[in-house]
Amino acid sequence: MAGTSNTKKKRFKKGAEKGNGVDDGDEDDTEGEEYDVEAWDTLNKGFKQAQVVLEQNRELIQKVNENHRSKIPDNLVKNVGLIQEINGNITKVLEIYSDFSVNFSDIVRQRRRTGSGKTDSRG
Repeated sequence: MAGTSNTKKKRFKKGAEKGNGVDDGDEDDTEGEEYDVEAWDTLNKGFKQAQVVLEQNRELIQKVNENHRSKIPDNLVKNVGLIQEINGNITKVLEIYSDFSVNFSDIVRQRRRTGSGKTDSRG
């Protein structure tokens, strides 16, 4: 992460207005809470990647169900390949979650080492 740009290390105030003076409603209205942009981007990117694969699985499952209901032998044979693809996608989702979990943990550890992480005042 040595090559991380300064913009990735910036923090922003949760609930703050955008640069154009308009609150777009994306953030919670809690004032004064700071979030690390790099950490948030890591989570956001990982969840989006996983969502794409999960959406593919949803479509594959629908196709498997259609094929099953049709009871046409060729369609039932096609289900074998579709189910294998679903299983492969599940493996992809696990890898995505694992990768972004490690990346997020690395960011948190780095922030704690440098003292730039927000501490929880609840104790």
